[in-house]
Amino acid sequence: MTTLERIQAKLKQLQQEADALIAKKAQVAVDQIRELMLKHGLTTADIEAKAKARREAAAKGKLPPKYRNAKTGETWSGHARPPAWIRDVKDRTKFLIDGIGIPSVKLKRVATKGNAKRTPLPAKYRDPKSGATWSGRGPAPAWLASAKDRNKFLIDSGATVSLKATRSKAVLNGSAAAKKTRAKTSATTAAKKASASRKSTAAPAKTKAAAKKTSTRRVSAPKKASNAAAAT
Repeated sequence: MTTLERIQAKLKQLQQEADALIAKKAQVAVDQIRELMLKHGLTTADIEAKAKARREAAAKGKLPPKYRNAKTGETWSGHARPPAWIRDVKDRTKFLIDGIGIPSVKLKRVATKGNAKRTPLPAKYRDPKSGATWSGRGPAPAWLASAKDRNKFLIDSGATVSLKATRSKAVLNGSAAAKKTRAKTSATTAAKKASASRKSTAAPAKTKAAAKKTSTRRVSAPKKASNAAAAT
């Protein structure tokens, strides 16, 4: 029958075996560290100096963010345990932030003979507070993702407004000029119609007067002939 003493003895034996395994693994790790230090010419003083500098930086403030989630705006310094939104990501370069906290500019391929070069896309939007820019491609940054009207962040918004104003003025001027032209055309057409009606009204009157004069002459000619016969 198993007794408490036997269980405790067995636990003690298992603990000793576990300690031996841990010591063996630790020795392997120490050997690997020593090999790396010899390979790169490092000493324990170098390691301690770098660790001290990191501790001082952490004491002064948080480490600067290295990665940013464009959808939520969450950041990660790249140290300690990664957050859930980047934990399982294989390619973390798309979340990188450059030196001033702006997502890295995406590059587009430009086909050339024999090579394919990458050139940065021009900035289309700018945050007036931080100066951050965005090309308009890919996921929108946090300062623009929740904006309802993105037109106020356009870099060439002033030029767009002036262009719209110029176009509207041109449309107004064009419509006014068209109205003036139509008014002139209608006035000219009315004048021509009035002139034609006056001419058509005057023509029958002249024709009647000429006919009356001709008939008068015809009547007066026989009278003159009869008078001449009587005189004879």
